[in-house]
Parts: sequence; C-alpha cells; structure tokens
Amino acid sequence: MTAENEHFYETFQPSHYDLYLDVNRGSKLITGRTTISGEAKALAIAIHQKYLTIDAVTDEAGEALSYTVDNEHEAIRVQLREVGPTALTITYTAPLTDTMMGIYPSYYEVQGEKKQIVGTQFETTFARQAFPSIDEPEAKATFDLALKFDEQPGETVLANMPEIREADGVHYFATTVRMSTYLVAFAFGDLQSKTTRTTSGVEVGVFATKAHKANELDFALDIAKRSIEFYEDFYQTPYPLPHSWQLALPDFSAGAMENWGLVTYREAYLTVDPDNTPLRRKQVVATVVAHELAHQWFGDLVTMKWWDDLWLNESFANMMEYVAIDAIEPDWHIWELFQTSDAPAALSRDATDGVQSVHVQVEDPAEIDSLFDGAIVYAKGARMLVMVRALLGDEALRKGLKAYFDAHKYGNATGADLWQALGEASGLEVGAIMNSWLEQPGYPVVTATVVDGQLTLSQQQFFIGAGEDKGRQWQIPLNSNYAAVPELLTDQQIVVGDYQQLRAESGQPFQLNVGNNSHFIVKYDETLLADILRGANSLSTISQLQLLQDQRLLSEGGLTSYATVVPLLQTFANSEHVVVTTALYQVANNLKKFVTPDSEEARQLQVFFDGLSRQQVARLGWQAQVGETSDDAITRPLVLRAALYAENADAIATAHQLFVDQQADLAALPAEVRGLVLQNEVENFGSEALFDQLLQAYVASSDANYKSDIQVALTQTTDPALITKLVGKFEDANIIKPQDLRAWYRGVLANERGQQAAWDWIRAEWQWLDDTVGGDMEFTTYITVTAGIFQTTERLAEFKAFFEPKLPTPGLTREITMDIKVIETRVALVAAEKEAVNAAIQEANK
Repeated sequence: MTAENEHFYETFQPSHYDLYLDVNRGSKLITGRTTISGEAKALAIAIHQKYLTIDAVTDEAGEALSYTVDNEHEAIRVQLREVGPTALTITYTAPLTDTMMGIYPSYYEVQGEKKQIVGTQFETTFARQAFPSIDEPEAKATFDLALKFDEQPGETVLANMPEIREADGVHYFATTVRMSTYLVAFAFGDLQSKTTRTTSGVEVGVFATKAHKANELDFALDIAKRSIEFYEDFYQTPYPLPHSWQLALPDFSAGAMENWGLVTYREAYLTVDPDNTPLRRKQVVATVVAHELAHQWFGDLVTMKWWDDLWLNESFANMMEYVAIDAIEPDWHIWELFQTSDAPAALSRDATDGVQSVHVQVEDPAEIDSLFDGAIVYAKGARMLVMVRALLGDEALRKGLKAYFDAHKYGNATGADLWQALGEASGLEVGAIMNSWLEQPGYPVVTATVVDGQLTLSQQQFFIGAGEDKGRQWQIPLNSNYAAVPELLTDQQIVVGDYQQLRAESGQPFQLNVGNNSHFIVKYDETLLADILRGANSLSTISQLQLLQDQRLLSEGGLTSYATVVPLLQTFANSEHVVVTTALYQVANNLKKFVTPDSEEARQLQVFFDGLSRQQVARLGWQAQVGETSDDAITRPLVLRAALYAENADAIATAHQLFVDQQADLAALPAEVRGLVLQNEVENFGSEALFDQLLQAYVASSDANYKSDIQVALTQTTDPALITKLVGKFEDANIIKPQDLRAWYRGVLANERGQQAAWDWIRAEWQWLDDTVGGDMEFTTYITVTAGIFQTTERLAEFKAFFEPKLPTPGLTREITMDIKVIETRVALVAAEKEAVNAAIQEANK
C-alpha cells in the first residue's frame, strides 16, 4: 500500500481516547492533550493530524517517543519501542479557524451586539484538525472529553454525551459508546433550548442562539421526538444514547450533520417561525431532521467501513427521512416531495456520461469530499433503496434491518453486509439485483414498441448529450400494469406478447414503472403514447408527473423533440395536484433556454406562461383561503411566479400593492408569497433606497426563510450600478456569510443583466473562494451551478478556458469534466431545437 492510500488503522487500532481541549475564542487558539489507548501492530505507526503544532509524543511511562510530522499525508509518524497494547499521549496546539471545519466559531448578532458560539464539523476528515487520531471510519473507539474554554456566565456547553461534572472550569462528559472520530462533537456559547422526552425516556432537545424567538424551536422539537419514536419501532432497535440534541449553528457549511447525540444544523434547517413559514419549508425542515436522526442508527450505530460505501449512510437516510415523515405526518403526502425533488435531480445528473456510480473507490481526502454528490449518493441511492423497499415490502425490510443492526452494532459494515441481511429476510437475491445499480453509473431507458403486433421491451443506457454506450445492462423492476410483463427485465430485449390481445384483456393503456419508484425512464412508441395521452387527465397524479418528467428527459436526450412537450403542458395546466403542477413548471421553465432575452420569441413565451397560469391564479389568488388544501398552498407560489414572469399586469399591480400595504414590516408578508412580492418590487419598482433597505433587513434578520426571500429578490435587480454594488458585498462576511454565498452568486449569474459581473467575479476571486470554502464539500458546487446556467457557445468557451487548467486539482476533476459536457449538450440542444420549440409555443398561443 502506498503512502497515498495507506489506512493508518492497519498498524494502530485505538480503543479509547482521553481528550482534553482548552479553547480560547479571544486568541483563537486551541491547546490540547490527547491520550490514545490501543493496539499497535507495528513499531512504526502513523496518527492523523492536520494544522496541529505537536509539542510532544510520550508513551504510558511518560517517556518521549521519536516522531516526525508528515504534513503531506496529514500524519504524525511515531516510532514505538514495542508492538502490542500501548497508550500514547500527544500534546499540541491548533488554530481556531473560520473555515467551518474542525473546531470553529459561528458569528451572529443579538440586538446589534456581535457574539459567537463555537461548534465542530469533523466529517469527512476534519477531526484530525481538532485532535490527533486514527481519523478513519473503521477506527471506532470510546471517548472521554474534558473541555475548558474562556467561559462567560450563563453559557451552555454540549457534547455527544451528558456532562457528568465540572471542576476548575473544566467540563467532563460521560464516556461515549464505541464510535468513529468523524461523529465526535461539542459546542458552547450563549444558547437557548427546549427539551422533551420520548416514550422510551430519551431526552430530546433543540438549541439555538438567542437571536431566535423561543417558539422557533417548537416545530423541530416535535419532529425530532416523534422521529426517534418512529425509528425505535421501525428498526426494532433502541436509540443507544441518553440524549439527542439538535443544535442550530449560525455558520455551517453542510445542511446538517449526524454527530451522535449532538446533531448540528444550518439555522435554516432547524428553526421555524410557526406563524409565518410556508408548508413546503416546514416539510423540508422535517425531512432534514428525520434524515439526521435516521443516521443515529444507520451511519452512527453501524458505520460504513470506508468512504467508498458513503452511500450506505446517505442513500439510506435519504429514503428513511420520507418513510418517517410519511408515518408521522401522513396528510403531507411527503413522497410527492421526493418525486418532485430527488427523482428529477437524480435522473438529470445520472444521464451525463462520466457521472460517478453510487459506489466509488476512493482514497485521497480531497476526493472523499467530492463523493458527496447530492444527486447520486443521496437521491439516486435513495431511489435504489425505494426500489428495494418496493420489491421486499416493509415486513422483510424491517426484519433484515434488525438483523443488520444486531450483527454490526458499534462496528462497521459494507454494502454487501446490508444486501445479505435483506436477502436472508426476504429470500430474494437482493445483492444480484442491486449491484447493477450500485456499481454502474447511469440508468436505462426502456423502449416499449409494438413490432409486428408484438409488445416488445428493450433497455439501453440513457444519455443526455454525447455518451459512450458500453452495453451496460440493469436488472430493472418494471412495475407494469399488465400482468404478462415480468417483474424484472434482466435481458436487453424481451417480447411480452400480442399487443391487441393484452390491451383488450387489460382494458387500459400499457404503462411501465407505475408509481415512478424505479430508476429508469420509458420511451413509448407512437401507438402506445397516443393511447396513454387519450386518457391523460384520468391518469394517477404520479403517472401524469411521470409523463411530463420522461418526455422532458427524452427531449433533453434527443430521443424526441422538445416541441412535442409544449402541448402536453397545456393539457395539465389546471391540475389541482401540486405534484403535477411542480413537474409542469419544471418543464416549462426549461423552455426559457430556447429564447433570447428581450426578443419576440421571449414575448411569445411570456404569453404562453400567462396562458398556463391564468386560471390557477384566478382560482388561488395571492392570499391563503380558509379550508384550502396543502396542495393549493404549495401551488400558489408556482403559478404566481409564472404570472410575474409573463409580466401579467394584474399580478404585478397586486404584488406591488401588497408591498405598499406592508412596507412598515416586510417580514410579516405571508411567507409563501413574500419572496415574489419582494422580487417584483426590486425588478419593477426598484431603487437604491429599496436595495439598501432590503440588504439591511437581510443582515438584521435571523429568520432564514426571510433572508432567502431577500437574497432571491436582490439578485434580480436590473440596475447595473446595484449589481456592481451587490457583487462588491460577496466577500464581506458581515453581510453575506460564506455558507450562503453560493446562492447569491447563482442568483446574480442567472440574472441576464448580472451574469457578466458574477462570472467576472468568480474568475478574478477563485483563489479567495478556494481559501474561504475550499476543502469543503460545497466548493465544487460553484462549478455545478455555473454550468447549470451557461447556454451559449461564448460562455462554453470561457468556461473551458477558465476551468480546464484546473482539471488536475484533486476533487475537481470529475465535476469540471462533467460540467463541460453539460454546457456542450445544452448549447447543441438549443441550436437543434430552438426553431421547432418557438414554433410550437407560437402555435399554442393561437
């Protein structure tokens, strides 16, 4: 094994850590002492460290050991006197950084006073920035934490386990269970909290800064309590710790992190204003909380052996968040959110040649962070597990999971271990079915045709853009509504039987992937598609969504024309089901790439949007109505946004009036339309005074939802001077926190009048960006969002000129390669389809 991919656990296996940390916020210095007890398998061992200044390494007798610091491999290389059981003590100092990794401060204001709380983020390989350790998932150990800090009266201190005593300003915490280093966590500062207990006695708490109203903690507390109760029952395995703390950190790079017993969150994903938060936002917060709590078993109790099985943690938690919320809030129909967010994200990303498979071999720490591809490891992986759940049923799934937890608790596992447990519980060859999805990138399009009267099905890999067909095949759960169709398609092609006979027997149009649970799309021939479209409005809502979704993807992949999708949108324009309306506007918004701004074609597209939204806007209006459905509440902003894009005079006037009426307290505007009201004001009635007023409100507010509304509005300004002013704030962390910057950058880049300024900024300031958020799993997504917007040959050339020289950078290679393809594909699609699409829009407007 080379130094590049050595696993330190092979030569030294820790069993227990004694951690002493003294954190000084004033001097930004951490002084530490770590004693690691364990088993040495060799005289020369390596222990992880990063950015630590090592003072001494001693053995259990207190005698100095010979060591060298190897920064290139983030290691201390120690020479022992003998193999076998040993205990090493390492004293060191480390900086308190502002990178949102390791131990770091979060900044916030309460009534104009600047304050900070300190928290941690150790996944993937950042525990080594806090204390020397074997910082690998397999190196599980128990931990005793003693924590000292420049404490102020009334401050709260939290960790994975309860505090057991305090002496001389040092807080001592109970010994943890056996766990991986990346799950160790602690935090301290001036916090408020609310707590409750589950029926089994687990103490559950939500903690946040005092910048929040006390009632903003209630929603997450209720969801957390009920989620833990659900999981204890579903997994048939008790929650293994005394408490489950949920902590909102003002500065936090990821969405949330499943540290065992002390889960950390962005404030936007934990705090909720109960009086003025849209239902969709509450649903998102609920699924994030349920996701992190699913990990307390799946990821924390049983942990992947190495980072290549990251999907084991994330895909599973991504599925279980929906299973849990569906059980505890059935009226929300939360699986519809999965169908309109996770499913399309996975289908779009996974169709680009060069995409990673769900299971990826990886060693370099920089590459490990690039594995966190939300569309693949989270969304596609979750779709795979939804397929498994549909095949097995919940009874076999729960039986298999209980066996899996019993066999591997407090230890590590691989994907094969999970498939074995589920296979034994169900009697199915789960591993054989799933490996085709796990080990191969991409997914199939199943073509259904009537050939010489015979219904024929075939599979081949689906690509958006150029792709090398390597003859990949999948074991595809077909989920057909015709009994004659087999459960799995394992061959490249099969003949089902005489179509007329099958059609007569069934009495309904032929469909595949009923429920849209399997990770493939369907291309029906003209006969079969015409039969489906004749009864389009009587299809189930998920089948209607699927029709829109699959036709969009087939158009993107050049297997059908985008022009054919235009009349389909009119068919479903007045659906009262949010799942259909969401899919409809996902497709409609995709048409914008075919028009040049401020052209006759753009005006025709606006007329088309006005037609799509007009009846729904009349039905729903701008204000929530008594007795309306949750579908209505979520649909309202979708159709109003379309009306504003269409420059509908009534919509613009109504939004302006709402702004005027509420000008004294804009935060109190109804949250589901507030963003649209503010955006309309900035775009159509903007001024520097309004810009300054909103930016000031953004800085002052602790309501993440309101802040997001302001961000969306301000980035849409049409005034070049204000765009310059805004881009000038990108690097001012007192105004825009680094964790929030990507949304601001993307907003300005997507604004036709701001695109050049944003693109110039990122190219000029790439090094600053790398220094500020580099080494973080969010960093590569700046490249992704840029590629998501560019669609001209000029921008493609500029993108390549800037990013191709960065191809050798670890962690960026795959993203840059894929994103060049993404832009190339979009440029080619626009050139090929522009004329036909605009003709179809004009025809639809007649």
